[in-house]
Amino acid sequence: MFEEYVAPVTEFVRAHQAWAAPIVGALAFAESIAFLSLFVPAWGVLVAVGALIGAGVLPFWSIWIAGAVGAALGDWISYSIGYHFKDRVHHMWPLNKHPQMLEKGEAFFHGWGALGVVVGRFFGPLRATVPLFAGIFEMPWWLFQLANFSSAFLWAAVLLAPGAFGVEAFSHVKAALGL
Repeated sequence: MFEEYVAPVTEFVRAHQAWAAPIVGALAFAESIAFLSLFVPAWGVLVAVGALIGAGVLPFWSIWIAGAVGAALGDWISYSIGYHFKDRVHHMWPLNKHPQMLEKGEAFFHGWGALGVVVGRFFGPLRATVPLFAGIFEMPWWLFQLANFSSAFLWAAVLLAPGAFGVEAFSHVKAALGL
């Protein structure tokens, strides 16, 4: 199923390059929203789009910024949901089916603090839940946003870089080896 999702989106982006940044931003946004992120594996598309960047089909900067801003806005919404609905969020799926998640989330958040937002960005199941817990447990807004935006830009770069820069590096190695 994963390939069935990534290939058509990547091909659409290749054919309609003007839509590349908005699509990457929207997918990163959806992947970063609590609960919705379970159904939107955007990282695969970002890696594939990175290969299009490396092949010279797409520009790096606009795609990188769109992915990072989309991810940061999704986390911001997850934080806001946790902050404003902290007393009711444990009744929402999947937390109502797995109440131990709140306990584990609290322990993770209190143990890692703002660094937990950065670390959580790079682990699928934590990506959207850590911001939710940051809101529930009232992490200061400015501290959350600092960790949120800095980790979002790092995350987007890490996902785009293998394709964006790996293709060029591979061609240099190939040329040096005379292949």
